[in-house]
Amino acid sequence: MIELDRADLALLNAVQKNNRLSSEELAKRVNLSATACQRRLKRLRDQGVIEADVSIVSPKAVGRRVTVVVLVSLERERADIIDRFKTATRTTREVMIGYYVTGDADFLLIVTAKDMEDYEQFTRRFFYENTDIKGFKTMVVMDRVKAGFAFPIES
Repeated sequence: MIELDRADLALLNAVQKNNRLSSEELAKRVNLSATACQRRLKRLRDQGVIEADVSIVSPKAVGRRVTVVVLVSLERERADIIDRFKTATRTTREVMIGYYVTGDADFLLIVTAKDMEDYEQFTRRFFYENTDIKGFKTMVVMDRVKAGFAFPIES
């Protein structure tokens, strides 16, 4: 476990909401010098605390109008089958988020598509052609109410 002090937590709070803040703006918000902020951010990235710096893109702007939540059940729970499915999930562009979960399903996926015809083609390729999959259930997202990856951080 990586030790995070108050300044680290304050920095994380600031950059997970807006990673385009200048060093000077961050310095004001967390009460450190700009140089200290840069040094801490580099350390947090190097240690894997900050996994990536990304922009959240509007799905409509790039023609991905359909988002679906998919519950996937595997034929058997064996390590090799689970590992294969994890690899397939990681390497498939349409899968935006993938979780290995407990409960009625083995995996929960967030998938994007241009339209329902595009999603049907995806299901044929990704699910029906995979003999390790027992079944899947699709829930079509009607409205994206919230999108983000910010964790609540107590500083």
